[in-house]
Amino acid sequence: MQNSSSVADARHHKPASPRVAGSRKNVGRAVVILASLAFLALLLIQILYAAGATTSGFADWRPILAAYLFWAIAIGIGQVVIRGERGLRALFLLPAVFFTVAVVIFPTLFGFYIASLDWNLSSLEGPRFYGFNNLIGLFHDTYYWNALGNMIFYTAAVLGEYAVAFGLALLLNAEIRARKFFRVVFLLPMMLSPVAVSWMIGKSLMEYRFGPAATLARYLGWDNPAFFASPWMAWLSIEAMDAWVSIPFIMIILLAGLQAMPKEVQEAAKVDGANGWQSFWHVTFPITLPVSITVLIIRIIFKLKLADIVINVTAGGPGGATDTVSSFIYRVYRDRSNVGYGTGLAIFYLLLIIALLTILLRLSNRWTQKVE
Repeated sequence: MQNSSSVADARHHKPASPRVAGSRKNVGRAVVILASLAFLALLLIQILYAAGATTSGFADWRPILAAYLFWAIAIGIGQVVIRGERGLRALFLLPAVFFTVAVVIFPTLFGFYIASLDWNLSSLEGPRFYGFNNLIGLFHDTYYWNALGNMIFYTAAVLGEYAVAFGLALLLNAEIRARKFFRVVFLLPMMLSPVAVSWMIGKSLMEYRFGPAATLARYLGWDNPAFFASPWMAWLSIEAMDAWVSIPFIMIILLAGLQAMPKEVQEAAKVDGANGWQSFWHVTFPITLPVSITVLIIRIIFKLKLADIVINVTAGGPGGATDTVSSFIYRVYRDRSNVGYGTGLAIFYLLLIIALLTILLRLSNRWTQKVE
C-alpha cells in the first residue's frame, strides 16, 4: 500500500516553479502597466484626432498598429518577468489572445467609434463627431422598429422549422427503403446559396404571371396568386423560402443526435410497453435535448441575420412587412450612404442579440437540468 501510494503521489506531484523575487515581479508589472497605458494613450489620441477633436495625431493608423505589436511584445516580456517559468507557458496563449483582440475586440470598438460619427459618404465634409445622436435617431426611426418587430415573427418561426426538421430526422433514422437516397435529396436545398434560391424560387417559380407555382394555384382556384402582394402572404412566402434552405441543416444535426442515441434505451422502452409517442416524449426527446438546444440557438443566430432573400425578392415590402433588421441596415448603407447611422443600428442590434442569447442560454440550461 505504501508503495502504491508513493507511486500515486509521484504521478500527481508537480515540480514547483522557482520562486520569483518580489522586486522582479514589480518590474514586470511596471512594464505591463506602462506599455498598456502608452498604447491606450496613443489610441485615444488617434481617435480624437480622427474625430477632429484635436490637431495632434497620425496621418493614418499604421503607427497604432506598430504600437499594438510593441504592446504585445511588452505584455509577453512582462509575463515572463512576473511569472518566471510559468510565464513562458503563458506566452503560448498570447498569439490566440492578441488574434482575438485584433479580429474581434478591436473591430467592435472601432464600430462603436464609427457609430459616434456623422459620416455620410455622399457628403464632402467627411466624418464629424456626432456623439449619441445616431442612437437618439434610432429610437425615432419607425422603419427600424418595424424591422425589429418582424424579427420576432421570423425568430418564432424557427420552432416550426425545428418541428418539421425533427419529423424528417425521425423518418430518416427509421428503417425505410432508399434511406441514403432520401438523406441526400433532403440535404440538397442546404447546398444552395440564398441568393440563388431568391432568383430560382422567388423570382421564377413564384412569379405571379408565368411561374409554375402561380399556374398551379390558378388551376386550383386561386384567381390572383400574387405571393408577394399582401403583407402576410409575402411574409409567409419569404419564411417558406428561408425554411426550405435551413430545415436540412437542423435535420442533419438532429439526425446525428438520434444516431448517437443508444439503441438499448429504445428497446427498453418497448419492453416496458411504451407506444410510439410515449417513447418519443419520455426517451428520445429528453436524450436529444442538448443537441436540440444547440441547433436551435445556432439557427436563431442565422435567422437574426436574414437578409439575402428579403433584399433580392421583396426589398422589405410590401409596406415593410417582410423587412428584417439586416436588410434595413443594408439599405441605410446602400441608399443613404450613411456609414455612421448604419453602424449605430448594427451595434445596437448586436447588443440586443447578445442580451437575447444570454437569456436563451440561461433558460435552456435550467430546462435541461429539469428534464434530466
